[in-house]
Amino acid sequence: MALLQIAEPGMSAAPHQHKLAIGIDLGTTNSLVATVQSGMSTVLQDEHGHALLPSVVRYKEDGNISVGLSAQAAQSSDPKNTISSVKRFMGRGINDIPDTTHIPYQFRDTGVGMVQIETRAGIKSPVEISAEILRSLKSRAEKALGGELTGAVITVPAYFDDAQRQATKDAARLAGLNVLRLLNEPTAAAVAYGLDNASEGVYVIYDLGGGTFDISILRLAKGIFEVLATNGDSALGGDDFDHRIFCWILAEAKLPPLNQEDTRVLLTKAREVKEWLSENSDAQITSVLSNGKLVNIKLSAEKLVELTQTLVTKTLNPTRKALRDSNLSIDDINGIVMVGGATRMPQIRQAVAAFFKQEPLTNLDPDKVVALGAAIQANALVGNRSENDLLLLDVIPLSLGIETMGGLVERIIPRNATLPIARAQDFTTFKDGQTAMSVHILQGERELVSDCRSLARFELRGIPPMAAGAARIRVAFQVDADGLLSVTAREQSTGVVAEIIVKPSYGLTEDEITNMLKSSFGLAEQDKQSRALREAIVDADRLIEAINAAILQDGHLLTADELTAIEAELVSLKNTCASNDKDKIVSSVEALNHASENFAARRMDESVKKAFAGQDLNKLVL
Repeated sequence: MALLQIAEPGMSAAPHQHKLAIGIDLGTTNSLVATVQSGMSTVLQDEHGHALLPSVVRYKEDGNISVGLSAQAAQSSDPKNTISSVKRFMGRGINDIPDTTHIPYQFRDTGVGMVQIETRAGIKSPVEISAEILRSLKSRAEKALGGELTGAVITVPAYFDDAQRQATKDAARLAGLNVLRLLNEPTAAAVAYGLDNASEGVYVIYDLGGGTFDISILRLAKGIFEVLATNGDSALGGDDFDHRIFCWILAEAKLPPLNQEDTRVLLTKAREVKEWLSENSDAQITSVLSNGKLVNIKLSAEKLVELTQTLVTKTLNPTRKALRDSNLSIDDINGIVMVGGATRMPQIRQAVAAFFKQEPLTNLDPDKVVALGAAIQANALVGNRSENDLLLLDVIPLSLGIETMGGLVERIIPRNATLPIARAQDFTTFKDGQTAMSVHILQGERELVSDCRSLARFELRGIPPMAAGAARIRVAFQVDADGLLSVTAREQSTGVVAEIIVKPSYGLTEDEITNMLKSSFGLAEQDKQSRALREAIVDADRLIEAINAAILQDGHLLTADELTAIEAELVSLKNTCASNDKDKIVSSVEALNHASENFAARRMDESVKKAFAGQDLNKLVL
């Protein structure tokens, strides 16, 4: 017998209510948004039928911002103000970017915190730039679904650290999205693949995107997705293959150091060549540089394999580590799911097939599978389907711990621990009479503090003065399902406590977020005004069309002077629409309505006469 759900009067949702939730794959090269409709996950397209949104943002001279294909088209002509692959800079300082020589942006090093990029619209952080991409995807989803979104699941590389995850969440907040969860990209892909194919067993998700590489090993069983191990490289992706081709072009064509425009032109050519050689044996590279020099060389698929062999090999080292961490051998793997546009390269698929001694699975679109999985999880989180049908057991990619005496790291939560998780460990004082303790939180696998990433610091004060080693301070770490961390330190005898929700030094402060939100509110008002103007123009066009049709049909009802007056107002309204002044357009519409009032009344009378012609009035009244 089925159990009925009972709720307070007026508190239960309508049984047919379907909450609008989306999954977003915020990619280095391209981004996508997907949703679940009629029980099927599907990628949402824009008005031109494009599913992929190039992750490119341009700050234009007129103060507007373009995102996607239109921005991508301006990469070569306006490289300083057209930002691509911004995901690689999320949660990163200038020292984390290995080579800025061939990146055509004006970086601003703030000393601490995230790297900034100079544009004509001012200094922009990667968080702000990513927010523009997310805002565009949100707008696409709302138009396609016809309503306000309840929430979104946003995917991140499994090997994103705490700073990168927090930066992603900050960007979503700026874009006005309610983040239901941050989901690791390989896990999202496994959800889409596992549910679509009803697969069970141990699967490897090999995810090589534009800017990051992840390898995850999962056990799939009846809707349960258990991540056994994850590894990867957050600074390895398709962009690096592009860069190898770019460097080969420079050497082969014997080119001197290039300006920013020519650098962007050849980097774009390199990406196009890489994609072309995925299905062809050779590619002709032809381009005219700004100094008039002609570049005209040919690159073969065999040469590309040679140029990028070390990058392919670089993906196999984390793969070996993940297998070792999960205590599995190659023989235990039931299948390898390929994710990310870069996995279309034949040398990647051949290397994976040779390593695992089986052909990888490619029946799902590697560009779309992550977004589809995120949509399935979002649909479950908002209650459109039972979460009991879908259980995700994800893991933390990097160990978390604190600094101890001698600059050493004491790990509290080891990597590949299942999320969410809480762990605690007791520590003590170092000196007699010590009344305070500094807690330095770190992330990484190395033993020394200097080799790990600093996440945050806070102090516990009010420790009773005791002999060294007498005090007991319990430090508790808690990591939520998004992989975000909070830490508490408590002195056990007195109950004195200090705690921190970790906002990494590479994230944004609450004040910075607040200021950016205020700025976005200002843009919202501007957007509102733009919308009102477009609506006024649409209304004016409809009125012009209606009156022209009426004149064509019933112009005989007008005197010559009335016709002249209406035609004058029609011309005036057409001219006013070109002025883009909403108030003037509204006034002109009112003037045209006033000039055509008598005409409208006569048409109504004429219509009534025709309707009642030959009818018995008494019968009509009855």
